[in-house]
Amino acid sequence: MNLPASLPGKSRQEPGRASGPGDLPPAQPVLEARKLVKRFFGVTVLDGISLTLAPREVRALLGENGAGKSTMINLLSGVHQPDGGELRLDGMPVRFHRPIDADHVGISVIRQELSLFPDLSVAEAIFAGHLPLNALGLVDWKRIREAARKALARLGLSIDVRVPVASLSVAQQQMVEIARALTRKSRVVIMDEPTASLSPNEVAHLGEIIAQLSSEGVAVLYVSHRLDEIRAFCSTYTVLRDGKAVSSGRVAETDIRSLIRDMAGREVAIGDRGAVRTPGAAVLEVRNLASRPPIRGGQRVRDVSFTVHAGEILGLAGIVGAGRTETARMIFGLDPIGAGDVRLEGQPLRVTSPAAAMKAGVGYLPEDRKGLSILPDRSVSENFALTGAVPAGPLGFNDKRGEARLLDIFVNRLGIRASGPRAAITTLSGGNQQKVVLARWIALKPKLLIIDEPTRGIDVGAKEDVHSLIRDIASQGVAVLLISSDLPEVMSLSDRIVTLREGETTSHQPAAAATAEGLMAHMTRHD
Repeated sequence: MNLPASLPGKSRQEPGRASGPGDLPPAQPVLEARKLVKRFFGVTVLDGISLTLAPREVRALLGENGAGKSTMINLLSGVHQPDGGELRLDGMPVRFHRPIDADHVGISVIRQELSLFPDLSVAEAIFAGHLPLNALGLVDWKRIREAARKALARLGLSIDVRVPVASLSVAQQQMVEIARALTRKSRVVIMDEPTASLSPNEVAHLGEIIAQLSSEGVAVLYVSHRLDEIRAFCSTYTVLRDGKAVSSGRVAETDIRSLIRDMAGREVAIGDRGAVRTPGAAVLEVRNLASRPPIRGGQRVRDVSFTVHAGEILGLAGIVGAGRTETARMIFGLDPIGAGDVRLEGQPLRVTSPAAAMKAGVGYLPEDRKGLSILPDRSVSENFALTGAVPAGPLGFNDKRGEARLLDIFVNRLGIRASGPRAAITTLSGGNQQKVVLARWIALKPKLLIIDEPTRGIDVGAKEDVHSLIRDIASQGVAVLLISSDLPEVMSLSDRIVTLREGETTSHQPAAAATAEGLMAHMTRHD
């Protein structure tokens, strides 16, 4: 699909909305689901779901984790086949036996869980399965690299398309996934949590891309837990709960609180900053921190300074490439420190491994929960025990009973929903997985806890639970360094906020005095 080098400005129309104030074009749906039913092992996970996607329409698909959104996406894209109901393409019944069948008719999917091959180059990943050939029938590598650079440039990302995907940050990989879908000649684009790791600047840019797709007649199905994006990008919505469609309509005719109530089936308190905390002594002091080049795809930390106190949540804000995650990795011993001074409770902290950092009292939740925080083929109890919070027995073996007792305490304390401690961690929702990961660090009683993208891919109800848990951790005197691409999250959770740009600190300010516009100014340009 050809996108112009210059995208339309926001003054034309709201991003992702059809022409006119909330009106949709009277066009025949390009893709239609009629009373779809899907069962797994006798359990009905989708029960008579219907929705339509018309040209130029941007429809939001909403629901908590487990509501049926992923299953719906899989039916629309040929991963699974419905057990009842039917799909229609241009008014005619259609059945996709494989994902490639959906791909061939112009249905592209940007998935929440990154599906890129880590050993491929960025250019290869973007054109995997669609490699253009030259006149001799050979792969045209020059054309591929040039087209890949242009696709990423439209998303505001400038990286070397020859480097392996594995060298990119999670946010950069997400942009590559989006670029991959945009290079197809798509009639329908399904976006599953596409902004989960993106900063506000990248989110706004994606909104312009969605508006452009809509203006070209493409139908977009947009899945996100970020309801401000739903209001900004989407014209219509469908809410799923427990495998059923409970509401649908025009976005302009509803409000966020009603959408949350429909998703959760109850009233959910949102936006509460919690009790005011009184910070204690300095726990972490970072002065003029710099990385050794190159680090993680060529990004560098050049000059970062901040202090985190006991009982304080310090928010670290910045756009993709600002150096937030790279800073956290150096503090935790995952990447070497090039220059600068890091102190923990006044003493120099120069750890060269995560084990050394943990011994010093530092915990770290990385941004890629499924790739780096959990062992997906292991149980809840095994994942909980990874930090070794329960000492080994006298013979050096794990104290299974002690681990079980401690896990049971946290299951009840944090409200972790699982069928049992032996259940595979992947059977839990994203929010409950994150609670298990947080629980194992709380059990270790760290002095400093670094939390990177705490609610990535988590539904709105579980998001508030995780926010409450982070506040509770800080109230117990733990110093919390919070990294998030979600500015409202940073502003509501943090006591103070530090902004980074291109590996340098650009501002320090109390969260109570911060505004989204002011933070973005510090994140995107030097004063």
